[in-house]
Amino acid sequence: MSLSSLPGSSSSTSHPLEPYGWDAGWEAEFAPYEAEGLLAGRVVRVDRGQCDVVTADGPLRADTAFVTPHDPLRVVCTGDWVAVEPGGNPRYVRTYLPRRTAFVRSTSSQRSEGQILAANVDHAVIAVSLAVELDLGRIERFLALAWESGAQPVVVLTKADLVPDPVTLSYLVQDVETSAPGVAVVPVSSLGGEGLDTLAAIVGGGTSVLLGQSGAGKSTLANALLGEDVMDVQATRDVDGKGRHTTTTRNLLALPGGGVLIDTPGLRGVGLWDAETGVGQVFSEIAELAERCRFHDCAHEAEPGCAVLTAVDTGELPERRLQSYRKLQRENQRIVAKTDARLRAEIRKDWKRKGAMGKAAMEAKRGAHWRS
Repeated sequence: MSLSSLPGSSSSTSHPLEPYGWDAGWEAEFAPYEAEGLLAGRVVRVDRGQCDVVTADGPLRADTAFVTPHDPLRVVCTGDWVAVEPGGNPRYVRTYLPRRTAFVRSTSSQRSEGQILAANVDHAVIAVSLAVELDLGRIERFLALAWESGAQPVVVLTKADLVPDPVTLSYLVQDVETSAPGVAVVPVSSLGGEGLDTLAAIVGGGTSVLLGQSGAGKSTLANALLGEDVMDVQATRDVDGKGRHTTTTRNLLALPGGGVLIDTPGLRGVGLWDAETGVGQVFSEIAELAERCRFHDCAHEAEPGCAVLTAVDTGELPERRLQSYRKLQRENQRIVAKTDARLRAEIRKDWKRKGAMGKAAMEAKRGAHWRS
């Protein structure tokens, strides 16, 4: 690929990597490595210890052996800006620049490790198929990880053409908006084109990562935004709306209208990884209600004067939201406790405290029974 064939490159472009997100901030970060004669580039794909990097000199393949520490969160990943050796066979990535944002989930292993999915992302586009019943709990899980990453989430309801009734579609959008405060919810039909202009305007600035389960229509959506069939598409099963993994690696693609898109494989498991802030952001209305609780450390379980429980009783807060909040909080606490000895001790202390409270309540109840 020559410089003239880089998306968006022209005589008016001050730097050939601008279409891939290069800016004055990255230029300042890279200055020490430029002085060493290294090349700046952005990782567009990682595969088996090697990565494809787009540079001002064109695309190249580089080995990541120099940047493969024991910490899986510090490996080179799609979206990283890297310093690459100008020559050699093989070429090596010397280092990556400090990440502005990082989308991380917990692995499915028992080793309590985080897995970084994408770096330096401005928007996390969560694709949710309307071909199957909405799973609001899963959407909230994706949102928690997105907020924690530092990116701005966007929920895209794909295959909107399968819901031709506008009233029904509006109710579905409203259900998701209730579960996604502060987040744009965009119904899109990649086949008919509805909603694509709105989404293109959102992702047209900065870098966006496309997330969702297999069969959510991510590759079709990516092709629609790119204006050409770059990503392979496979049919989904009618029975459950699921499909096989069309995308098997994370790929970074420059959009013709501006912006950069990272397409990812379908995610079966979306485990939280130290996402306390993200969970709080997803359930911001619960945090606001909690400020009115009688006790500052209210657990919203059975405490007197709990504003959260009162909101559930009055219908102001859906009980499903509170249950989902509790579930994600417990999960996140377990993950963090595996690597934080102090937190483990605090959790054990809390368990003992709640156990003592429960025992005292039972004894008081028995005493009242005998007195009566």
